[in-house]
Amino acid sequence: MTGTINLIPPPFKIGTIEVQQVVEMQSPLFDAAVFLPTSTPEEIATLAADFSPWALCSETGKLVLALQTYVIRTSRHTILVDTCVGCDKTSSIPVWHMRTDASWLERLASVGVTPESVDYVFCTHLHGDHIGWNTQLVDGRYVPVFTNAKYIFAKKEIEYAEQVAAEPRAKAYEQSVLPVLEANQAQLVDTDFALDDEVWLTPTPGHTPGHVAVNIKSAGVEAVMVGDAIHSPLQCVHPEWSAQPDADPALAAKTRIHLLESCLADNRLVLTAHFPLPSIGQVAAAERGFGFTLGR
Repeated sequence: MTGTINLIPPPFKIGTIEVQQVVEMQSPLFDAAVFLPTSTPEEIATLAADFSPWALCSETGKLVLALQTYVIRTSRHTILVDTCVGCDKTSSIPVWHMRTDASWLERLASVGVTPESVDYVFCTHLHGDHIGWNTQLVDGRYVPVFTNAKYIFAKKEIEYAEQVAAEPRAKAYEQSVLPVLEANQAQLVDTDFALDDEVWLTPTPGHTPGHVAVNIKSAGVEAVMVGDAIHSPLQCVHPEWSAQPDADPALAAKTRIHLLESCLADNRLVLTAHFPLPSIGQVAAAERGFGFTLGR
């Protein structure tokens, strides 16, 4: 499947701001009924006609998920939102564990973004598939990739990551966040932080306590990058289905429903982290839950 998709989709505009997706990978990844534990295989099967093969693999029953970064170019800054899995990183997910494929960096360079040219790296949260390229292994040490950038971390998210430091996933914090803190390149912010009048955060807790959405606005056009507040388009139909990795499933569902309602009301463009390409669209009204209309 990954061989048939364009991992560097064409850029697009939000007002005067240019947005470019850079995809690390896309494939069927997790069994849908396991990843969405309050669903049933029978309920998943009822969605197959609408979502196979785009978001639901008909052969395996797995969710098709993308891992990608959004490059945001404003008149002032070059910004990355989330940095995928990276290389040489510990993960409980075999396909992510100790990867040696650095082609994401090559794709980034192909759209004119060098590590030195990035001004800010925004992290929606601190799970390993969103922070992996924050750092890279050099001479046995993890060091920041984006040497001139400030990395924007929500203070609540840092606090949560420190609290779960004994868990296996804490390796992501140790390998991809702590070196940034030690290099004095981190900017710890509130979950409603605003960089300026074009880029700001809103709190979207549940997946993690300090999870944030990244908002973009220019020339009257507004978009939101939702991170892991919504993993799959199946959750538009069933927004009550929280994902297995959600720290607080009830809060995640409440946040997701509110986010979908507000995006529908405001007609905002929604930039998703994990929906399969093209990954971008608008929330639509539906008889059950919400619809999602692809397009930008």
